[in-house]
Formats: sequence, structure tokens, C-alpha cells
Amino acid sequence: MLRNRPLGPGRSARRPGGIPQLGRLCQLAVAGAALLAVATGCSSNNSSNSTAAAATTTTETTTTEATSSTATPAPEVPSSAPAVASAPGTVTFEAEVWADNWFRLYANGEVVGEDSVPITTERSFNSETFTFQASYPLTIGAISKDFKESDSGLEYIGTDRQQMGDGGLIVQVTDIATGEVVATSSAGWNGLVVHKAPTNPECVSSSVPDTDCKAIILDEPKGWADPGFDDTGWEPATVYTAEAVGAKDGYDDITWAPTAALIWSSSLTQDNTILWRAPLATG
Repeated sequence: MLRNRPLGPGRSARRPGGIPQLGRLCQLAVAGAALLAVATGCSSNNSSNSTAAAATTTTETTTTEATSSTATPAPEVPSSAPAVASAPGTVTFEAEVWADNWFRLYANGEVVGEDSVPITTERSFNSETFTFQASYPLTIGAISKDFKESDSGLEYIGTDRQQMGDGGLIVQVTDIATGEVVATSSAGWNGLVVHKAPTNPECVSSSVPDTDCKAIILDEPKGWADPGFDDTGWEPATVYTAEAVGAKDGYDDITWAPTAALIWSSSLTQDNTILWRAPLATG
């Protein structure tokens, strides 16, 4: 039988689950919570330091890239700059040409335009207007061709219209900036016939003109359209009326300068291909 015994001095009652034991547990819990708080604080501090370090790296990288980009800036192009700049001394010209039947135009030895209708087109009569750039002094050259079916020099071969054709050329060149006509076809042009046929006109009635008709065919002289080429010995152009040439289909579309003339060689019918050189235009 259990009996209550009086407690001695300085002693307290102890039993499982008693208050003193609970207090001890509370103290341990508080200590554990403190340690957990410290650990959490350390972890948070380490995370902040890592984030700061990462941010610093990103900033440095960005700064480096910006510095590198700033060190080699792209060149600025003024918005008003022209897409294509003309060479110093270059002038823009307008050429107006009518030919029976085909032409090619040169300026200072360079091709600057030609008939848009092929020479193989029978009865081709048309005018052409175009611009080109060149410089003074200006040397104008041209090739003119009359239509022919073969080296016989005839057209409409094998028909009741078999015949020799006839040619014609008129040119004018205008300085667009000044409006001045600086070159026109005239008696002052010199020409070289490089295809002449038939040299025996009686073959026109032949049933085999390619056999019976005779021709003179020359090679084009090298550099004939270049400035400084010596055209001594070339034939001066012969001036013809519009009626003599039979000018039509585009001829009246152009207002020709008074100095512009229809030209050809001395024979409208026998001379089929001619090289031309104009007097030097100095502007």
C-alpha cells in the first residue's frame, strides 16, 4: 500500500509527464528552433550572395558587349545620299534617232543605245529616244544598216517585188542640263561603207541573186568609234530630203533641230551598212 510521504527540504515531486520535465523539453525545442533559424538565415544569405554574384556577371557581360559594340559603331549613311553618284565631269544626254532600218549609237567609244527592232525585221521604221551619260569632249559614232535578205543586198527575193532597198539616218543629241543640242547628223559626219551590194545592179532581176549579185564587205576597223580615231579617207555624209529617203513611222514624232539632217552615203540603194563618226562636241 502506497502512502504519501512528506517531502524533504529542497525536493520537489517528480513523476513522468511532470512540469519540470516538460520545461526541459521546451528548452530543447527553443534551442532547436534557434538553430533552425540560424541555418535558414545562412541559407538565405548564401542564396542572396549567389544571386548578387550572378547579377554582377550578367552586368559585366552586358557592359562588355556594349563596350565592344560601342567601340566599332556602324558607319552612318546620310539619308540624303544618292544611290548612285555620277563621276566628276559626267553629263547626262538625250539621244533621238530615226533610222531606215536599224542603228547603234556610240559615245566616246561606248555603246549607249540601239534600235529596239531587230535588223531582221522587214520594213522596220521607228524612232528611238533614250538618255546616256558621258563626258566632254564628246565623240559620237553610229552604225546604220538598211534591211537586206542576204549579202546580195536585195530584199523581197523571189517575189515580184525583188529589189534593192534604201537607207536613211538622222540623229540629234541634247545636253539635258543646258538644253543645248550638241550633236546632229549632217554633211560634217564621215562614213565608211562596210557592206556594199549589189555592185552590179543589173542582178536585181536575177532568179538566183545570191549567185549573180556581187558585194564588197569590209571588216570594221578596230577602235573606229573611239576618241582620237583617224577617219581620214572616210566619205563625207550626203544629205537627203525626207521625201528622197521615204521617212515615216516615227520620224514626225520628234521635233528635229534645224541642223539635224537625214544622211546616208552617196548611194541610198547600194550601200547597206555604214560606220559614222561625228565632229567632236566640246560642250
